[in-house]
Amino acid sequence: MSDFDSNPFADPDFSNPFQDPSVTQVRQAAPPSGLEEYNPFTDAKPTPPGMAPKAAGPTVNTQPAIMKPTEEPPTYSQVQEQEQTRAAAELLRRQEELERKAAELDRREREMQSLSASGGRKNNWPPLPEKFPIGPCFYHDITVDISVEFQKTVKIMYYLWMFHTGTLLANMVGCLAWFCVDALHGVDFGLSILWFLLFTPCSFVCWYRPIYGAFRSDSSFRFFIFFFVYICQFGVYVLQCIGISGWGASGWISALMGLNKSVPVGIIMILIAALFTALAVMSLIMFKKVHAMYRTTGASFEKAQQEFATGVMSNKTVQTAAANAASRAAQSSFKEQI
Repeated sequence: MSDFDSNPFADPDFSNPFQDPSVTQVRQAAPPSGLEEYNPFTDAKPTPPGMAPKAAGPTVNTQPAIMKPTEEPPTYSQVQEQEQTRAAAELLRRQEELERKAAELDRREREMQSLSASGGRKNNWPPLPEKFPIGPCFYHDITVDISVEFQKTVKIMYYLWMFHTGTLLANMVGCLAWFCVDALHGVDFGLSILWFLLFTPCSFVCWYRPIYGAFRSDSSFRFFIFFFVYICQFGVYVLQCIGISGWGASGWISALMGLNKSVPVGIIMILIAALFTALAVMSLIMFKKVHAMYRTTGASFEKAQQEFATGVMSNKTVQTAAANAASRAAQSSFKEQI
């Protein structure tokens, strides 16, 4: 065991490798200039021997370029606040609309109650004086009878009927002026008076009252009456706009003929022809608009047939005629048996 415990470096014959002269010479020699302070983990380069170290220049920013926005984006709190503001404005608008509709319904209900208490609605159209021998024939109140969403359309149709009446009156004046400069066109003046006296009440009864009643009671049968009559009325507008001589209309053809006789009369007739043209265009636009609204109301041809059958069978005149016919048939059959 003593052999294993002995120190091998304690042997006098052992030579220390670090004591070698060549190694000792290298260790004692001075390191090259610039290497004693060289750090491989920095960007600085060692200064070569015999050269002075360079002066420190301005520090260069090596960070990557980042584009900065011209405006700072809104914070999340600002976006949330804007959304809340818009939502509150929308809720306020809906609340005002509901309050307006509720007030309209309340007013209509009070109106109906007052009318029922006074014994029913009294006719108020046409607005004639009380001392006039003929009284009003219809009850006309768009704000009471028509729903809020349809009131604008019905008012436009009423104004269109008034424009129709005014155009017929102007046509009568134009034909009178034409008759004054050319006595051969007295027929046109007479027909213009007839068209004014005939089309004014007939247009109100035949197409305005049906559309008024259709929007008031959502009647499919009244819608079909309006469509049938109004398309015929549109055809009359087109003929009046053309203005064939001898038909009692100051259309474009008649206006050019009147312009050859008298320039002022021709100008008046041209203006009337323009009124007829505008009337035809607006009528076509309103026809399409009413038809589009009709398709959203759920009306149909089957409902129109049912309403017609119900209205005919509920008519007292029809019921009386049917009862009389049935009694006569029964009496004749009884006599034949006797």
